[in-house]
Amino acid sequence: MRIEQLEYIAAVTQHGSLRRASERLHISQPALSEAVSKLERELGVMLLDRRRSGARISREGRELLQHMVEVLEAVDRLKVAAGDRGAEARQVRVGTVNAATTTLLVPAVTQLQALHPETNLELLTMQQAEIEQGLLEGSLDLGLVNVLGGDDPPVDLVGTDLLHGRPVVVLPADHPLTAQQLITAEDLRAERFIAMRAGYLMHRFAHRIFGAQMPTTCHSTDGAEMGKTLVAEGLGLTLLPDYSVIGDPLERAGLITTRPIAGDQTVVTLVLRQRASAGPPAPLQVRALRTALLARAREYAGSRAS
Repeated sequence: MRIEQLEYIAAVTQHGSLRRASERLHISQPALSEAVSKLERELGVMLLDRRRSGARISREGRELLQHMVEVLEAVDRLKVAAGDRGAEARQVRVGTVNAATTTLLVPAVTQLQALHPETNLELLTMQQAEIEQGLLEGSLDLGLVNVLGGDDPPVDLVGTDLLHGRPVVVLPADHPLTAQQLITAEDLRAERFIAMRAGYLMHRFAHRIFGAQMPTTCHSTDGAEMGKTLVAEGLGLTLLPDYSVIGDPLERAGLITTRPIAGDQTVVTLVLRQRASAGPPAPLQVRALRTALLARAREYAGSRAS
C-alpha cells in the first residue's frame, strides 16, 4: 500500500470521476485506475463502482474512506513536524461573481493568509452557471454567488447565506439624481446605463425592472468591480446589491453613492456554495476560508445594523 493510492481514492471521491481526478492529479487515467485496482486487490475490497457513465466510490469504499483520510492527514502532520513546509501549501480556488469583494472577500482572505501563510489562493471572476459547474466538477473549492428570493438551489450543491441586501442604483456622488430619495425606472431610462452581461443576476434583475424598455444608451460589463469603476468615472449608472457598494473604497472616498429603487422590495442574497458530498472533509485551508467568510459576514451585518 502506498500513500498516493489513498490520495487517488480521495481525489476520485472529491471530483466525482476517474477522468476529473486524473486531470487534477496530472496523471493519466489508466495509471490512476491501475493504482486503484492494485489497492483493491491488496485490501480485497472493491473501492470504486465502475460503470460506463464513469467511476464512483463504492459502498465499501465509503466505509473505509474516513480511515484513508485520517492516514493522509497524519502523514501531512508528520511532514510539517519534520519541517516540510511544502506539506502546508495548498491551492484554494474560489469562483466569485465579484459581489462584496472588498467588504467581505478581501478581509476573509487576509485572515486566511495570516492563519495559513503557505496557502496559494486563486480567485476567479465567473458567471454563476460557471461557478456552479466548477463546484460540481471539483475544479473549484468554494463559490460566491448572488441569488434572488424564489431561485431554486442547484442539485448536489449546498449553500450558506452570507449577506442579505437590496438592489440599489449606483451613481456618482455628484450626480443630480442624488437629490432624490428614490429613483424610478423612468429616471434610469433617461441616463446612460451600465448593465451586467447576461449570466449575472443583476442582468436578470435589470430586465425585471425595465421590462421590454431597456435604456437606449447602455454599456455592459462583467462583475460589480468594473461596474463601480465606470460609475465613478461618470460613464453611467448601474444596479448592484447594496452590500457590493456600502463600505467599498470608492463609496468611502465619496466617489459613488446609492439610492433605493422606487417601488422595489426585492431581496438579494450573497450565498457561499460548496459541493454536497459524502466524501472526505474539505481541506483545512478551505474550511478556514469558509469560517473566515462567515465571521466577516456576521461583522459586516452587525456594523450595518448598528
